Amino acid sequence: MVKIAVLGYGTVGSGVVEVLRTNQKVIDERLGEELRIKYVLDLRDFPDDPVQEFITHDFEEIVSDEEVKIVVEVMGGIEPAYTFVKRSLEAGKSVATSNKALVAKHGADLLKIAKDKNVNFLFEASVGGGIPILRPLHSSLTGDVIEEITGILNGTTNYMMTKMFYEGADYDEVLKEAQDNGFAERNPEADVEGYDACRKIAILSSIISGKQVDFEDIYCEGITKITVEDMKYAKAMGMTIKLLATCKRDGEKLNAMVAPCLLRAEHPLFAINGVFNSIFVHGNMLGDAMFYGSGAGKLPTASAVVGDIVEEARNLDRNLGVMWSSEKLALEDRRDVERRFFVRMKGSREVLQDRVASVFGMVQFVQAEGVSGEFGFVTEKMPEGSYEEKAEQFGGQILGMIRVEE
Repeated sequence: MVKIAVLGYGTVGSGVVEVLRTNQKVIDERLGEELRIKYVLDLRDFPDDPVQEFITHDFEEIVSDEEVKIVVEVMGGIEPAYTFVKRSLEAGKSVATSNKALVAKHGADLLKIAKDKNVNFLFEASVGGGIPILRPLHSSLTGDVIEEITGILNGTTNYMMTKMFYEGADYDEVLKEAQDNGFAERNPEADVEGYDACRKIAILSSIISGKQVDFEDIYCEGITKITVEDMKYAKAMGMTIKLLATCKRDGEKLNAMVAPCLLRAEHPLFAINGVFNSIFVHGNMLGDAMFYGSGAGKLPTASAVVGDIVEEARNLDRNLGVMWSSEKLALEDRRDVERRFFVRMKGSREVLQDRVASVFGMVQFVQAEGVSGEFGFVTEKMPEGSYEEKAEQFGGQILGMIRVEE
């Protein structure tokens, strides 16, 4: 029998307990032995819940119990999660977590401790929620050089952008609706400013590079400035707007970014709508692959956590391999990355188009139905730094810019 402890009985923690209870028989059959909860750590008591028989308020009881082979951290945040996870690994216990903030900040350190102690630190649920992506990258695609990962990694913002695109609603309206429906937190900053997606792409970048990519080094732009007018222009061009998290190889360099992007209809992420997430992967041998599913939610996330628990139970006292080192990777300067840009400009196209064309080169002009007093255009491909220098020549006339994803 393999005994585990669950740290935290919130949304994901209760989901983990539910998955283990509901699918107990099939999990035991697939593992080849019984997998049972011995402790659930929480500050609260749950007198009307069967989980109460497992509740403990003392982490020391867990870390000192040699019967506990796997610790499941689903508390969230950095502390005390980091301290608890580090001490569990040092005590020779494997750890499974869904905590993206913890993995993005301390992943390399915790992976090294796990290797040194011949146990495992797994975190499938920290990136794609219920979508399996880390294990395929680490094992199934070991023979590939991953040249690109581009994903819709946040269900809240994808829900909001979908509503804005198809219903013509404005940002404040769809944010309130997302909050009312439980898709967005009362304080939505981590989602709408792109921080959630940024931590996830930092983890993916670390895996494919084998080095530590700090999320603070990744340029991050949220959806708070996207307007109804932007969506009208997108429709006029047969495109849509999505918040994308990307990491791409450029020769020996790696660039990463989180930002709203315009996608053409043929792009594989064009039709990913609502709260669903999807991750596009391009390998030098594989070619293109897509991973799609529920990127969040109690049971999808818990399902991914339980998958890690079972994997660790199959590999007690055997480390599955380090995913990345603590050596920091310097990302390519955002200003050097070439792309096209969609620009909205205040004023008359007839008056300004010659000047716009002379500054930005060959451009595609766009007029959106129902939008007056301005016009839009798509630039030729150029480094981002070059675009910024050209845009300065127009001062306050530029109303907004959105990158075009090729």
